[in-house]
Amino acid sequence: MNLIHALLLGLLQGATEFLPVSSSGHLAIAQYFIKGFEQPGVLFDVVLHCGTLCAVLIYFWKDVCSLLTSPWAPGSDGVVRRRLLWLIIAGSVPTAIIGLTFKDALTSVFHNIPLVCAMLLVTGTILFAAERWRRGARSQEQLTLTDALVTGLVQGFAILPGISRSGSTIAALLFRGVDGAVAARFSFLLSMPAVAGATLISLKDLDGLAAGQLPLYLAGGGMAFVSGLLSIHLLMAVVRKRRLAAFALYCWGAGAVFFMLS
Repeated sequence: MNLIHALLLGLLQGATEFLPVSSSGHLAIAQYFIKGFEQPGVLFDVVLHCGTLCAVLIYFWKDVCSLLTSPWAPGSDGVVRRRLLWLIIAGSVPTAIIGLTFKDALTSVFHNIPLVCAMLLVTGTILFAAERWRRGARSQEQLTLTDALVTGLVQGFAILPGISRSGSTIAALLFRGVDGAVAARFSFLLSMPAVAGATLISLKDLDGLAAGQLPLYLAGGGMAFVSGLLSIHLLMAVVRKRRLAAFALYCWGAGAVFFMLS
């Protein structure tokens, strides 16, 4: 991998991590077409996800600070903030169980491009159905433990490349009658423990990283951060304007085209 590859992959990761089109699927396809691309485990992918995690932290820094200080917050506001924190913790449990149980099996399919393309078609179907049959507009205060567990379960299976994490988790909440902007916000907040956990697990792969590749990994992560910030703004506008169906069409088209090219 050279610097151009690293920057392009970082740009791709940041642009697709928060848009409901599966960043892991796009990375797997892009890496397939880079001749001789190799990485220790999925370390480079995790570094790119760290870049987009930083983008989430910056965009939602008020929410993050609110959650971290919630155990000491007084009054009814403290109760609301602590409730949201516990929902995020609860939703992270099924994600962690699925990720730790099936990590090796799911990592092995990153090079199975026909499967990735098939999962893009599935993502498109999920997005179309969510936009077509979304119902209700429950607020953040009305989120339930069931909402959190279902979203965490869906997020766990979104480890499959081609299944959009943001798209599938937002869709799950839309199906359950949650407001679009609330669904997107909860989806992003729930992603942070998962990405942080994946990063810690992947630290063992640093031993297999050539010294000369480290600057390229950091450059890719930086590009993912910048493009990720921009795509968060775009997705928040999309879910408010109820335009997920456009991304469904994109996923169907991309899945079909890359399936033929592979």
